[in-house]
Amino acid sequence: MRIYLAAAAVLASAAVMPAQAKTVCTLVADAGNGKVLKQEGDCATRVTPASTFKIPLAVIGFDSGFLKTPHEPVLTFKKGDPDWGGADWKRPTDPERWLRYSVVWYSQRITHALGEKILTEYARRFDYGNADFSGDAGKNNGLDRAWIASSLKISPEEQVAFLTKLAKRTLPVKPEAMEQALASMETFPIAATGWQVKGKTGMAYPRSATGAFDYARPWGWFVGVAERGERKIVFAQLIQDEKKQADSPSARARTAILNDLSALLRDAGTP
Repeated sequence: MRIYLAAAAVLASAAVMPAQAKTVCTLVADAGNGKVLKQEGDCATRVTPASTFKIPLAVIGFDSGFLKTPHEPVLTFKKGDPDWGGADWKRPTDPERWLRYSVVWYSQRITHALGEKILTEYARRFDYGNADFSGDAGKNNGLDRAWIASSLKISPEEQVAFLTKLAKRTLPVKPEAMEQALASMETFPIAATGWQVKGKTGMAYPRSATGAFDYARPWGWFVGVAERGERKIVFAQLIQDEKKQADSPSARARTAILNDLSALLRDAGTP
């Protein structure tokens, strides 16, 4: 029986993280005392944040006043906006829907309203990666895509450091900006534990020196905050496919860390 159970566990693990993908980094920490609960892989190298950048952008949006509540403002799709997200990206969108469906044009409304200088100042105050919003060299497109396989880069360690400040409500912004950003994020309950996970996926393709995309080797992120009462845990999971897959690496990164998280919390004495 034990042999069969072990085999089943191996098969379940393989289903979550196929052999054609590698885990770049798994990092989980207690936001309260800084204790690292799990760290595996290369967590220090910076890569594109992709759509995980929407978390600090939400904080910035609420602090600046561009965003009002999780349901205000409602903005509409315009001809010429990015539409590769399909029908979900063409519907009227509020902050909560923006984060749930990762709507790129909504991000661009915020970045264009605030401008590169203000975004850079916020990112530096947050210690958010390299805080570089210049975009692709010579293309003046930082407000459109600095965070999508372009100039803005961050490591998993820096993601967790930023998320720790967000979890502890110590970012240098108005308190309500952090509360509203967290309230707008998608929630992923961990069954029978009492923990609530607020997180964001992100996916982007690496680029060569010529700017060409490597569509076979995308990065997949899932980062966020787990809260239960006064306890707060922060985490970052980063994977990279080594062969083109049918599904999203960010969805697999999310599944992997959510499957791990309740066991990690129990092992750390926080059932």
